[in-house]
Amino acid sequence: MTSFAPDSIVLNRKLPLWYQVSQSLRASILGRSPQDPLRLPTEEQLAGHYGVSVLTMRQALKELEDEGLINRHRRRGTFIEPSARRGAPVRLLGSVDTIVAQQSGMTTELLGHGPAPLPAELAEYFPDVAEVGTYHRLRSDEKTGEPTNHARNYVRPELAALIDPQDLVRWPMTKVLRDVVGLRISRITDTVEARLADPETARLLQVPLLSPILHYTGIVYGEDGVALDVARIHYRGDRFSFTVTLDAH
Repeated sequence: MTSFAPDSIVLNRKLPLWYQVSQSLRASILGRSPQDPLRLPTEEQLAGHYGVSVLTMRQALKELEDEGLINRHRRRGTFIEPSARRGAPVRLLGSVDTIVAQQSGMTTELLGHGPAPLPAELAEYFPDVAEVGTYHRLRSDEKTGEPTNHARNYVRPELAALIDPQDLVRWPMTKVLRDVVGLRISRITDTVEARLADPETARLLQVPLLSPILHYTGIVYGEDGVALDVARIHYRGDRFSFTVTLDAH
């Protein structure tokens, strides 16, 4: 039986290795194609793939098993759970792969894309451009079809020319910028705040007008400190929660 092939990762030695590996594998699982195999490689093969010890790999797999994304069977192997519920709470710990995992794993509909005048409220992030590339997507639970969030991305115009919009149906913008366009990402800043659903959000997410939502803003910076992408995502407040874990070491 052919095994599922996870994406690669460049590990950051300042963060727990098991955590980075679990988030990278989580993003790969949630972003997989329907035709991809459900069986994972062995612990030893995965450890070699990520360049970590088997003990570290075992800890990463336990995290995914506890979340319900995989099932482990003695002698048979480890398998992706095809009916695992998406949109579970995500623990943020300063890893780019955490952001990718946070945005992955749902059915995505591209509602629109194209150049647009720079919104005035984003001028501080793109002070040298008058026009940006925009992408609007609606994400839904793969199993129930229920809308869970809608996202707008604003990227620098020279990057928009390098992005295939169909890649955004399968992958988050962060992954496309890093793994498809080939950019090096230096940092991402996240802001999550409570808001009330405006008419557009209420319509898209199928919630009552003025019901509570989580409004997420993520800014992706390149190596030179220039903002590459600003993402604004509206999450249903009854489907998502965010937990930030601080590493004391």
